[in-house]
Amino acid sequence: MQQNYTYQIVDTQSVSTTFPELSVRKGNFTDPDYIVDCDIFIAGGGTGGVAAALRATSAQMGKRGLGGLKVCMTEETDWIGGQMTAQGVSALDENYLVDTAGSTRSYQQFRTNIRNFYKRTYKLAPDYAEDPLLNPGSCWVTRLSFEPKVAVETLTEMLKSSIDKGRLSIYTRQKPIYVKLKSGEIICAGNIRRTDASQTCEVEAVGTLEFETGKIFEFRPKICIDATELGDLLPMAGLHYSVGSDSKVLTAEAHAPEHGDPDNVQDFTYPFVVEFCPNETHTIDKPPLYEEFRGRGKFTLQNYKMFDSVPRAMPEDHSESPDLDHAWYLPFWEYRRLIAKKVFADDAIASDIAMINWESNDLRGENIIDKAPALAADRLAQGKLVSLGFLYWLQTEAPRDDGGKGYPELKLRPDVMGSSDGLSKYPYIRESRRIKAKKLIVEPEIVASSGGTNARAALYADSVGIGFYPVDIHGHQEVPGAGQSTKPFQIPLAALIPAQSTNILPACKNIGTTHITNGAYRLHPIEWSVGEAQGALAVLLCAKQLHIKTLSETPSILALQQLLVEQGVPVYWYEDIPTSHPQFAAIQFLGVSDIMRGDTEHLSFYPDRPITRGEAAFALAKTMPGARGAASSQEEALAWCVKRNYLARAFKNSAHSDNSDGAQGENHSHETDPMDFLAADDIEALAHHLNASHIKGQQTLTRGEFAEVIYRIAKTHLEAARI
Repeated sequence: MQQNYTYQIVDTQSVSTTFPELSVRKGNFTDPDYIVDCDIFIAGGGTGGVAAALRATSAQMGKRGLGGLKVCMTEETDWIGGQMTAQGVSALDENYLVDTAGSTRSYQQFRTNIRNFYKRTYKLAPDYAEDPLLNPGSCWVTRLSFEPKVAVETLTEMLKSSIDKGRLSIYTRQKPIYVKLKSGEIICAGNIRRTDASQTCEVEAVGTLEFETGKIFEFRPKICIDATELGDLLPMAGLHYSVGSDSKVLTAEAHAPEHGDPDNVQDFTYPFVVEFCPNETHTIDKPPLYEEFRGRGKFTLQNYKMFDSVPRAMPEDHSESPDLDHAWYLPFWEYRRLIAKKVFADDAIASDIAMINWESNDLRGENIIDKAPALAADRLAQGKLVSLGFLYWLQTEAPRDDGGKGYPELKLRPDVMGSSDGLSKYPYIRESRRIKAKKLIVEPEIVASSGGTNARAALYADSVGIGFYPVDIHGHQEVPGAGQSTKPFQIPLAALIPAQSTNILPACKNIGTTHITNGAYRLHPIEWSVGEAQGALAVLLCAKQLHIKTLSETPSILALQQLLVEQGVPVYWYEDIPTSHPQFAAIQFLGVSDIMRGDTEHLSFYPDRPITRGEAAFALAKTMPGARGAASSQEEALAWCVKRNYLARAFKNSAHSDNSDGAQGENHSHETDPMDFLAADDIEALAHHLNASHIKGQQTLTRGEFAEVIYRIAKTHLEAARI
């Protein structure tokens, strides 16, 4: 007799403020309606999920002999893209180097495609028509803002080739409802089952519910990627995870409380979009709970004016206040403006539109993770009501710049969010379940107050990506000061690998962070980078028939890092090496593998500077077979290289010579001076002994050119030890 299984989930996109309980979907099943075999299954088509799908199905993978895999991706809403689309935050939270060195090449391509859409579709004002870094919203929180639906179209187009070639299938309006383990056990949504930490949690299949038809799909993959917004697969797979704030006993973080609180999860928000229509009235009906939220002091512009800038009251010594970005409160309206009419010279753009994502429409203290579906649905409805309440307050009570109260001219634009109520299809999620990973990223590893004068945060030998954003915590900070500046940081692979034996890879906000460090790792380009790394890793595991547990082996990590850097994924922080740089892959790989690591005092590599003999020798002594550990200084490395004829034995740089005729001198202290630049003699030796004929005859080598030579050697050795 077949066993009957019961599931209970929330269809988040269908939650209404009047009858939230109707969004709870309950059902029974014995067998799925459809079975889909695939190599890689991605649950969640948000920012991380899309990046994983894009990398896993890219043409570059095929060229490396890693193609031919079938990838399936499901998405709970009807829009792929997550926080930049269905969650409404299409004014991206990024870093100052995002367009050059601070994000992956594919993320930069996405941003370029957004800009090209507006350049192609509309006539731009003369001051903006030739701007390569066009910002359609001309807002002050980000370098790029846009309408969410444009991102949906752009992401779909970026994935189109893989879809057309049968490498990728996307299933929207589907949500996981069960996981079938290889042990035969089936765990349905709503059932939290924590296995023993040593127990294997290998997934055989994932079942999803298609909301529109009620049909159940069962995906049977080799590798699962959990890119859901709340880490939905983790409890269904029996994996250990954390929720909310962490105890200081567990993390030793300065700003962690003595006792953790699983309900202290960051606020979620329903953004909305408004248009300003002068001399018109568009006031909505007063929403339920308005007076309650207003009575708590929930609604405020926090010293900002709607359209005017006002000076800040700066502290006497504001040089010690790095978080004060400027001396003015800039206009609230322009904060996350998506479309600025001044950017366009097109009748189709009649006015500005602005997205409202402000502390006043955050819902605080109402955690929805691991709660009964009916309670979660009710709290989601409250989240919608606080946003509608803020809109009503803006329309009726917000202080006007010109005196009086309220801006009834603000018109809600449901068409921009693609929803009937004008709110985002899905709440903006800032915190998820967090996997118990092999590595836990903790506060002192990333914050600016740690690490002394080091320009970078803690370095990870297994880095598979980078990020840079403050610890941004929306919600109760149990220890004041948890929100703080960071240094440019890395994404360690071990934080993306569950501690338990499994074939699930987390690829959203469900990685191995703490409540505090999640505040820095949760943003758009970082989630994209996490997804891209997991997409590449999943392909490597499938194509090479490897298990995740092998990833502690150095050759496996280096192989993944090589795969990533050669596809434009930075894994080491350099501000002067954009993803378009011809030696990008070489410089990145040598940095993360400690062959040519960056200066601790700054983020520059200086690729166009001539390489010195000492720098070259030190890199060679870390690269050549049997050389590791042969030299602890540039002087020792230089002696080692000269002895083996990798560099010229008798060489004297005229720049350091006391002999005006430049002849070979008798002073050997100059002949082996690490500060001398490589010259023709050295380059000739390198070309001969390293089989690098492409540099033969050159008079000097830049640091970038030398990095390319060393990278070729490193790749050869890696190939010999390849998994």
